[in-house]
Amino acid sequence: MGPRLKLPRHIHAFIDRHGKARHYFRRPGFKRVPLPGLPYSPEFMAAYESALAGQQALLPVGASRVIPGTLRAVAASYFATAGFRAKRPSTQYSYRNIIDRLCYEYGDNRVALLQREHVVRLIAARADKPRTANALRSALRALMQHAVETGMRGDDPTQAVKAIPYKSGSYHSWSEQEIAQFEQHHPIGSKARLAFGLLLYTGQRRSDVIRMGRQHMVEGGLAIRQQKTGQQVWIPIHETLAPLIARIDNLTFIVTELGKPFTAAGFGNWFRDQCRAAGLQGCSAHGLRHAAARRLAEAGCTPHEIAAITGHATLKEVVRYTAAADRKRLATAAMGKMKAGTFVGKPAGKFAKKAKKAL
Repeated sequence: MGPRLKLPRHIHAFIDRHGKARHYFRRPGFKRVPLPGLPYSPEFMAAYESALAGQQALLPVGASRVIPGTLRAVAASYFATAGFRAKRPSTQYSYRNIIDRLCYEYGDNRVALLQREHVVRLIAARADKPRTANALRSALRALMQHAVETGMRGDDPTQAVKAIPYKSGSYHSWSEQEIAQFEQHHPIGSKARLAFGLLLYTGQRRSDVIRMGRQHMVEGGLAIRQQKTGQQVWIPIHETLAPLIARIDNLTFIVTELGKPFTAAGFGNWFRDQCRAAGLQGCSAHGLRHAAARRLAEAGCTPHEIAAITGHATLKEVVRYTAAADRKRLATAAMGKMKAGTFVGKPAGKFAKKAKKAL
């Protein structure tokens, strides 16, 4: 008997009187929701993510103890709005975590007393992590705009607070040499090679790869709803990937040493260690997503075809991922058109004759 599958957080499982497995989402402050299918199946995860990110109880836990006009009261009101529920699941999750931490420290403070200088100090305290600081600013702005809309305060103290500028670093896209080096070090049958194959031959993010399992295999492909965007994608199983997953029976293809599913952060750290073991520096799991998009572009796929695999919502993102490959292909085509000793334009003699006639 294999190791017991670790269920996602807040899942209550039991066998009913008919011998059927039941799974419910149960979390303080949320409604109790029955979940369909098996854990980690597409329908199960879609319902779970919806319950986790977008569904809030009518009365949050401790609502009777919340003091009207406080930051905690604004937060409870904001989480129940249609505007918050309409945001992407990943954005809802991020905002909720940020606001919950604020409420833990300042929840009983009156929201009407929050001033611009307080917001500036909160953001400045995180200046060494600009992404975190700007995420706090965005979440706090949404919260204050709701406070204004509901009459809890007359102005938005975040309005004049600027985001911290920083240069967004791009992930290194693996070269063919680096891909070959990893494959040479990690043989077929190893967990590292399996993870590598799933990343490269599906083009998905690590947060989606760690959830993939046999239940996602549909009509010769892998069907999964992307955790970050909610986009449903179906990726044909590449002939190189097929033998890597053929003998895996887990509900998730990749598991930890304890037989449990990885977290996204844990998987990223583990995979980076596998890269270093192969002598690769600067290579990451997300870099293989870039490499997959590059390979598709070099194979002549259109941006729409690439987006169908990667799940990008805009072609602008696809172009950013494949810019280097496009330039290489166009440069090769351009050089092929320029023959040695020939002119692209009209011969100089013709121009000389026309100029003489003009006189």
